[in-house]
Amino acid sequence: MFNIRNAAAAATLALIPAGVVLAAVDTVAKVDVSVDISAVSNAEAAKYWANLETDLENALAARLVDRLPVEEVKPDDQGRLDGAQIIVDIREVELASAFDRELNLGDAVLVGQVTIKDDTDNTNADGYELQVSLENAQVVVPEGMMVVLSTDTSGAYTRLVEAFAEGVVRRLK
Repeated sequence: MFNIRNAAAAATLALIPAGVVLAAVDTVAKVDVSVDISAVSNAEAAKYWANLETDLENALAARLVDRLPVEEVKPDDQGRLDGAQIIVDIREVELASAFDRELNLGDAVLVGQVTIKDDTDNTNADGYELQVSLENAQVVVPEGMMVVLSTDTSGAYTRLVEAFAEGVVRRLK
């Protein structure tokens, strides 16, 4: 059986250029994902992506559980946090594109600016744009079978969120 989840993760790896220096993050003090759903003018797309901020934060936290502190990290006297902060800003325009073009969600794409900052260790700083799509996954469909991704399924959404989270975490190692 073909595992499309692994294919999506593999597609994400292909987006990391060779020779990229990865941040050596041992502790993650904060994960913050922002998505301005009100900027998505297509009502159907806004409804479909409504939980993206929370879902992506949870997907990142699930992959970083061994790097997250047991207690909430509080700023020191100078307002600095001890540990890396992962900040993701999803570009809203791509969230509506498949809906606006009246195509299926196989055309859906997540694009976001990822910023890694560390108030106490500047060597952990990083910033890059990450893009994942189901098209990048190069899904191979056996002859005679058809894959239809529509707004009625959460499978495409889940794979995109997981692939994006995996792409962020792989850049930390």
